[in-house]
Amino acid sequence: MTATVHEKSNRPNYYILVRYRDEATGHKRQKWVTTDIPVRGNNKRKAEERRKEVLAEFERTGGGTVNVGRDILFTVFILLWLEQLKPSIEAVTYDTYKMIICNQIIPFFESKKLKLMEVTSQHIQQYITFKLKSVSPNTVRKHLWNLSKCFNAAIKQKLIVFNPVKGIDMPKKIKYTGAKYYNEKQIDDLLAVMNGDPLEGIILLAVFYGLRRSELLGLKWSAVDFDNNTFDIKHTVVKVGKTIHKKDSAKNNSSYRTLPMTDIVIEMFNRQKARQDYYRSLQPNDYVDEGYVFTKETGQLFLPNYVTKRFKEILVRNNLPIIRLHDLRHSTASYLLYLGFNMKEISVWLGHGDIGITMNLYAHLDMESKRNIADTLNGKFQKSVAHE
Repeated sequence: MTATVHEKSNRPNYYILVRYRDEATGHKRQKWVTTDIPVRGNNKRKAEERRKEVLAEFERTGGGTVNVGRDILFTVFILLWLEQLKPSIEAVTYDTYKMIICNQIIPFFESKKLKLMEVTSQHIQQYITFKLKSVSPNTVRKHLWNLSKCFNAAIKQKLIVFNPVKGIDMPKKIKYTGAKYYNEKQIDDLLAVMNGDPLEGIILLAVFYGLRRSELLGLKWSAVDFDNNTFDIKHTVVKVGKTIHKKDSAKNNSSYRTLPMTDIVIEMFNRQKARQDYYRSLQPNDYVDEGYVFTKETGQLFLPNYVTKRFKEILVRNNLPIIRLHDLRHSTASYLLYLGFNMKEISVWLGHGDIGITMNLYAHLDMESKRNIADTLNGKFQKSVAHE
């Protein structure tokens, strides 16, 4: 078994490649393990230390496999599988899986005392029926994805021969149609009431660029280039459960993007920098500086839930239509389409991984554009085709 440190093209962090022999099958395998260690800076030594830790973990678990017997309880196996998976996935992904498994799946199956090999498609179907009473089909599908991956791992270890998730009726995915968005006047009203508020810059960038909350909170001064009037989206801040994850990565490859700054955006950044300098001068020994653009008076990062809650309070206080913070992203897409930009341009601006995502999310807006074209053509040709 070997482990080596690698850099990947256009990826900010080091990766570790582990080569090992699967004890269950005897086949040679390899696994890429992500780290949170940036390539930039003098971090090669840190990456090497992480390599040793990963190698030790793989050796401890026998090449990344869970060496258990066929009589193991399903609830025990799924936890072992999760820990086996941990070195190869990002921390935020691990915490998401853990929340689903520990808070949803295990409480349902624990009382049944089922062995791994006793879980059938009927049990999975019962789980689906039970969960659909309290959560959406889309959420249940995420649970089933975790279950299926777990059973696939058990098959590879020759503990079971069939994945019971494959024998069920998958809940139909529901297309989200509840997105709201502001029109031009409502956007103007919102920006006006944000004047001087701590969230002023966050809301401006949310409206202007359609940035996600994780991208807004993850924006660092090191990503702002005043010489070329651009800034980069390459660091995010997300919350899973009670844990805040700060990571040098974005939602997908298309989310890594460089955006141009206009005069009003440059002015906002300058005001934000002056604001931080002022509060830093008041508390030079206590000011917390992690390099983020949007922070509290203490220099500490705004928490995601605080931003969401304060945004709603501002809307209520100023009698503005209640929308989610993420709906400002929809508002950006709606307004860009209204201005005549096509779906491909909007997709790139928003950092969607695929234009199909944009088309699915904003098909209703695209239909408005088509109706405008139809009305225009109708006016042009109405007299020509009119019958006496």
